[in-house]
Amino acid sequence: MITPERKQLNDVPLQELRINDPFWNRYVDLVTREIIPYQYLALNDRAPDAEPSYSVQNLRIAAGLEEGTFRGWVFQDTDVAKWLEAVAFSLSYEKDPALERTADEMIRLIGMAQQDNGYLNTHFSILHPGKYYCNLKEGHELYTAGHFIEAAVAYYKVTGKDEFLKIMCRCADHILEVFHSPGYEDGVPGHEEIELALFKLADVTGNEQYRDMALEFVNRRGTSDYLDTEHQRERFIDVWHDRNPYHPPYGQAHKPVRQQTTAEGHAVRALYLYSAMADLACHYGDEGLKNACLALYQNIVDKRMYITGGIGSSGTLERFTTDYDLPNDTAYSESCASIALAMFCKRMTRLTGEARFMDTAEQALINTVLAGVAMDGKSFFYVNPLAVIPAACMPATDKNHVKPVRQKWFGCACCPPNIARTLGSLGDYIFLEGERELLMNLFIGGTFQVRIGGAEAVLKVTSGLPYDGKVSIAVRAEGEMDGCLKLRIPDYGEDPKLWRNGDPVPLQREKGYAVVKLQGREAVIDFRFDMPTRLVYANPMVAADAGKVAVKKGPMVYCLEETDNGDNLAGLLLDSAAPLTEVWEDILGGTVAVTAQGWRLDRAEFGPGLYRSQPPKRTPATLKFVPYCFWGNRTPGEMAVWVGYI
Repeated sequence: MITPERKQLNDVPLQELRINDPFWNRYVDLVTREIIPYQYLALNDRAPDAEPSYSVQNLRIAAGLEEGTFRGWVFQDTDVAKWLEAVAFSLSYEKDPALERTADEMIRLIGMAQQDNGYLNTHFSILHPGKYYCNLKEGHELYTAGHFIEAAVAYYKVTGKDEFLKIMCRCADHILEVFHSPGYEDGVPGHEEIELALFKLADVTGNEQYRDMALEFVNRRGTSDYLDTEHQRERFIDVWHDRNPYHPPYGQAHKPVRQQTTAEGHAVRALYLYSAMADLACHYGDEGLKNACLALYQNIVDKRMYITGGIGSSGTLERFTTDYDLPNDTAYSESCASIALAMFCKRMTRLTGEARFMDTAEQALINTVLAGVAMDGKSFFYVNPLAVIPAACMPATDKNHVKPVRQKWFGCACCPPNIARTLGSLGDYIFLEGERELLMNLFIGGTFQVRIGGAEAVLKVTSGLPYDGKVSIAVRAEGEMDGCLKLRIPDYGEDPKLWRNGDPVPLQREKGYAVVKLQGREAVIDFRFDMPTRLVYANPMVAADAGKVAVKKGPMVYCLEETDNGDNLAGLLLDSAAPLTEVWEDILGGTVAVTAQGWRLDRAEFGPGLYRSQPPKRTPATLKFVPYCFWGNRTPGEMAVWVGYI
């Protein structure tokens, strides 16, 4: 018998967190200053030289304010939802009455576009009025509703305004009604998202029917052939006109979820599902869901994840393939997939109290997610390859999906607003609060109001990450503390040491954390670990990386760019016996660059032909690496994470 239990670890409200960090400020500030305004223009089809979005126009047509027809993808509404969620997070740390009024206007428009029965989806309201949930496999209605629900929950928690929340409660009530009616008893979404959203909705409303529905959707998955045979139903509406048969693993519908042990199918769908599974496992104490989540996580990080925290290696169906299949120049590694991976990992830490999952979350956030947005906030990567030769990124080839430069917008623009809401909610990843403990999972500077050992406290954190493993935490509590602070010991942190009020403290480890007991009202905690630049080698089973090496410093993966090293990066070899040199440079907003010694294969000496019987001559060369997250912000050109070595 599974019974609900109170979560042992909880989020700290975003309103209580003020990030002030030399590295992360550039991105947190960018959300409010550049990304949100730019994306508002894009959603309204006013961003210069960008593909049209149609998202706001579709809402206006559905609301009866304009004449016209639906345009864009079937899930186009979700771009507005994720933008609104980013706005909510932004308002949590920087009040902006004008932005709030703009958001309120968008919310009123959403309410006007909603049907009388609570249904909300402009594609079907405009093109198929009166029809709903007629194509769960491809229609994305539940996925769209999920993103709207997440946005409404965030907006309510930050502003206290409940108009959006009421809109989405009506939508959720309609979902409950439909999916407990004849013909829908085994229906599940083709694209998961509604499950984790309903869980959040239950948290803020106290209506456990929403959480029960989330659990039902998870329990139904992989137990029937609903998605396989849906096209045979009389009410079916063909959305994408795809003549290929449905492939159950693509939608994680090949087995009941508790029996799944390998990450399969569409990477974003999979990790949204796993996130919901972790939430439900934590709430209900469901060991079956917990064990499945543990197995799925291990399969991903051991066999199906890029060094950058990217997942979903195939450009066909945006999916996982098989173990160790991690090509570099055709990598898909969708930005949304790494966001979903970070979401899952945070939930796994909440579920287990283990720090190791946050190593993976940090890896995804600081590498792939940050790479997804330009440093000016006005262009984006959907796909995140680990090697690029611009001339080879040709249409109608296996690199058709790879873009050598960030794009101003996309017809399918799920990633840009997803990046915005993720960076806007970065504080969510820093802490988890227990009854008498506070877990610090990311070392990001700022001033944070938290609870430790039964007392309200203010933490002032300074951090040298990601370039230096020095963290200082000044704690001042209003009352007497009697608890502990748990500091994640990163997997890259060497020789960790602790001081309290200037005195060394023996390192006590627990589930990957350094445990510091706190009593009284004040303390200064210093945490130090070494994080030298190092070479990383892939498992020889990863065919794309055999005989190659990558450079990593702390959580940051580095890459070669043509700007620093000239073209034909594949012709460079690194001397693995020579030392690596770190140099602070005033490039890319200021960063640590890494140089290595090696050789360049001499193509001029080789001659014009393709092949010959003698190896090419090698000439000495200095290789310069910069953080992968910053690549593509200077002159466009080649890029490579993995390099040959001797």
